[in-house]
Amino acid sequence: MLHPSYSDLMAVVNSEVEPGEQPVVQSRYSIVMATSKRARQIIGGVEPLVAGKGKKPLSIAVEELYNSKVKIVGDED
Repeated sequence: MLHPSYSDLMAVVNSEVEPGEQPVVQSRYSIVMATSKRARQIIGGVEPLVAGKGKKPLSIAVEELYNSKVKIVGDED
């Protein structure tokens, strides 16, 4: 079981969206793409933004997203 769940991650990412605006993340695919991109950055040598000793890069990326340490921006941003 993935913790936090996709719905929890989507809620955190979309929490700063003003009422009436389009959510940043509308699907699980967007969450998967964002976390995999961040995990590749960590594998490439970028310093993690959360304590991750002994954790896999994908777990670190999910935790960073859940703790609002990284943001997902749209293509137009």
